[in-house]
Amino acid sequence: MSESRAIIEINGLTKIYGLLPVLKSLDLSIMQGEFVALLGPNGSGKSTLLRLMSGLSKPTQGHIQIGGWAMPSEAMAVRGQIGMVSHKPLLYENLTAYENLNFFAKLYDLDATTREERIRALLRQVGLHKRSSSLVRTFSRGMQQRLSIARALIHEPDVLFFDEPYTGLDQDAGDMLDDLLKSAHTDNRTIVMTTHQLHKVPMLANRAVILSRGKVAYDDKVGNITASEFGTIYTQATGTASTR
Repeated sequence: MSESRAIIEINGLTKIYGLLPVLKSLDLSIMQGEFVALLGPNGSGKSTLLRLMSGLSKPTQGHIQIGGWAMPSEAMAVRGQIGMVSHKPLLYENLTAYENLNFFAKLYDLDATTREERIRALLRQVGLHKRSSSLVRTFSRGMQQRLSIARALIHEPDVLFFDEPYTGLDQDAGDMLDDLLKSAHTDNRTIVMTTHQLHKVPMLANRAVILSRGKVAYDDKVGNITASEFGTIYTQATGTASTR
């Protein structure tokens, strides 16, 4: 494994909607291979930050670099490095699971042989190989989320963004998502995930960044603390309690 380096660099990042500042001169550096849980109360700026990093929104001020490329001005160069999974599946419901993955693989200019190999491997990895010919509209919420992860992995990105991936999942689907996240965090891949599921953070992530009112209120390693201890940290950092 290569020496760890910063793959995401954020400096002086500000985002203002109308007169409302959502992010305020935020600085953040994420190292290659880290699994960072991005947390905070509603309105703290975590989803906005993820949208900015993925090139779906433009900053009011400040700079973002991913793999040395500036966002959003060099988003096309960054596109092949990142994969995005949100609480919305971002899939075509009238296509089959296989057809969805094939469509997205073509967008990334994968050749026919590589497409076939990756599609079959990913469908098996996410437990959907027996439903490869089924229309996505017949899938449960959990199955759609698993297919979304396969979609995000089809081009083997260095960075994965997950925006509230547990939304709408039952316990069994949530447990399967845990396993998929652990599997995805391999080969020195970097993961940034927003979530309200505080108890999952020490189990999955090795670092937590808590936002409060558009600024970083906490940033530290979390691998050796309990879920209860992290809940206390969250409450102290944000001034809010959580029942999750």
